[in-house]
Amino acid sequence: MSDRHLSQHFETLAIHAGNTADPLTGAVVPPIYQVSTYKQDGVGGLRGGYEYSRSANPTRTALEENLAALEGGRRGLAFASGLAAEDCLLRTLLGPGDHVVIPNDAYGGTFRLFAKVVARWGVEWSVADTSDPASVRAALTPKTKVVWVETPSNPLLGITDIAAVAQVARDAGARLVVDNTFATPYLQQPLSLGADVVVHSLTKYMGGHSDVVGGALVTADAGLGEELAFHQNAMGAVAGPFDSWLVLRGTKTLSVRMDRHSENAVKVADMLTRHARVTSVLYPGLPEHPGHEVAAKQMKSFGGMISFRVAGGEEAAVEVCNRAKIFTLGESLGGVESLIEHPGRMTHASVAGSALEVPADLVRLSVGIENAEDLLEDLQQALG
Repeated sequence: MSDRHLSQHFETLAIHAGNTADPLTGAVVPPIYQVSTYKQDGVGGLRGGYEYSRSANPTRTALEENLAALEGGRRGLAFASGLAAEDCLLRTLLGPGDHVVIPNDAYGGTFRLFAKVVARWGVEWSVADTSDPASVRAALTPKTKVVWVETPSNPLLGITDIAAVAQVARDAGARLVVDNTFATPYLQQPLSLGADVVVHSLTKYMGGHSDVVGGALVTADAGLGEELAFHQNAMGAVAGPFDSWLVLRGTKTLSVRMDRHSENAVKVADMLTRHARVTSVLYPGLPEHPGHEVAAKQMKSFGGMISFRVAGGEEAAVEVCNRAKIFTLGESLGGVESLIEHPGRMTHASVAGSALEVPADLVRLSVGIENAEDLLEDLQQALG
């Protein structure tokens, strides 16, 4: 029975899709095939299609099948990092002279890829407020091939109506790419809303334990999946077998972790809205968030990421980060442990001076799965 027909319930797919019992031993967890090459049964006689682990590896195949099933896609591909996945996607879809619409709030590494790397080989880009479909439409040109969206966005937690922007892109003959890292497929499935490709940093919630770096692409179209697979092999930035195994382990518990992340984040956001030193809380689960209604429509719950602004400016925000104890000061997000950071000086330093520059008084939280009362007490003492 194919993974596509195992179940329509996410929790069951997360555990079983791609996780076929080992035919030799019956092991219920796919083995780590730590191997570079494979014995062939005569010239061109490949066993299961495997010849060299850059092209394909059974552990990576298991992960890629799992990712495709969880996102409801036709093809999943795993890479060495999220940026490696993005690079492969852009070099597959774009050529010199093409144009991309990028969001006015996005991961700093993604912006750096567009502004410092892709632009050097003749790809143009412009910025739009993707929470407003009219802004996206106004940014389109006859050369637009891709509309790029993060929802929720990093680090301002903006929300884009995926279905509405998908229609704008489709009308223009462009493909819609959605970075689903913050939401994960458990909370949101962009392909079902009209996106063409989903991007993930597997390092974050999908791995979930801050012990692996990886990236992924999932596509709704099998033909595009084949094109991406060709470039994945040609460019070579693939996920290794042990990294694939670690992410595959992580996806099995994704649903229960995301439920706890979301539950804790709601409590943290509520406390922050009532704190005298906090001037603004950015969390789509709050009714006053401008994207709350759209997020409630397209997400199962609101996730574990929160940003907030601190009275007293940049130095006050940095002080909060330095005083936290249970919230670990560090980049990245999505692990079981709570993290705190100053985007302007850390993850988003690359957007300084651009249209994507973030407020200097902004603090970003990745709310973990610890006891919520401990997290609230830690933030209260950090805020003073």
